[in-house]
Amino acid sequence: METMNDDLAAVAARIDRTNELLQRMLAEVAKTPSTHAIFVDAGYLYAAAGRLVAGTEDRRAFDLDAEGLIEALIDRARNVFADSRLLRVYWYDGARRRIHTAEQQSIAELPDVKVRLGNLNANNQQKGVDSLIRTDLESLARHRAISDAALLGGDEDLVSAVEAAQGYGARVHLWGIEAPEGRNQAEPLLWEVDSQRTLDLDFFKPYVSRRTPATFEGAQATRPTREDVRFVGAQIAAKWLAARGREALVELLPGHPYLPGSVDQDLLVEAEGLLQYSLRGQADLRRALRDGFWGHLQTQY
Repeated sequence: METMNDDLAAVAARIDRTNELLQRMLAEVAKTPSTHAIFVDAGYLYAAAGRLVAGTEDRRAFDLDAEGLIEALIDRARNVFADSRLLRVYWYDGARRRIHTAEQQSIAELPDVKVRLGNLNANNQQKGVDSLIRTDLESLARHRAISDAALLGGDEDLVSAVEAAQGYGARVHLWGIEAPEGRNQAEPLLWEVDSQRTLDLDFFKPYVSRRTPATFEGAQATRPTREDVRFVGAQIAAKWLAARGREALVELLPGHPYLPGSVDQDLLVEAEGLLQYSLRGQADLRRALRDGFWGHLQTQY
C-alpha cells in the first residue's frame, strides 16, 4: 500500500512539473508578438488595378505609384492585424532573364520590401512566380516567422502555397481587387483561404493613372530636384502641424517611416500643386517628399 502511495505521489509530482512547464511555455507564447507579411503578385496587381482604374491591363498605358500603394497596403494591414507587427512586404514580378527593370529596382530599394523575380517569356507571361510565393509562404510558416499572411493575388496555382502555409499553422488572408465585371480570382483559391477582402476603386485611384500621350512620350515640365521636393515636404509638414497640433503629431510618430494612407495622399496632392509637377511613378521624388515631411515633424517633437 505504501509503495502504491509513493507511485501515486511520484505521478502527481510529474504532472505538476508538466503543468508548470506548460504554463511557462504559454506565458512565453503570450509575450511573443504576432507577425504578419504581405505577399503581392505584381502580375495580378497590374492587370486587375489597371483594368479597374485605367480601363486597360497594358502596363505601358498607365503609371502605378508602387511606393505609395505599398505604403497603403502596409497601412491597411496595420488596421486588419492590429496586434501584430509587419515582417516585410514580398513583391513578386517577372523580368526577362530575371534582371530588374528600373521600376523593380526602385521598389527593391524601399524599406521593408523584398522583390522576388520570376522569368518573363516571349509573350510577356510570368513564369515561376507562383513557385516563389509558395516557397516563401511555406518557409516563413514552417519557421514560425509569421502567424498571418495577406496574399494579394488571384491565380489558382496559388492554392498549393496557401495549403503549405496553413499546414504549418499560419492563417492566409486573400486580398483581391474589385473587378468591373465578373471575378478576377480563381474559385478554388477563394475556397482555401482563411478570409477574403476586396480592395475597391477608391483604394487604388490615388496610385494608378492613365498616361496621356504627352506623358507617354516624356514631354513633362522640368523635373524638380530631390532637394526642391524635400523642401516642399517640410513646408507641407509645417502647415499640417499648425492645423492639427502636437496631439496629432504624437499619434503620427509611432508609424514612422510610414504615413497613413489619407495623410500620404493629401501630401502627394498638395506637393504636386506646389511643384506643378506630377510625382506619380517617381519613387525617388516621393521618398524625398516624405523625408522632408518627416524631417520637419521630428525636429518639432
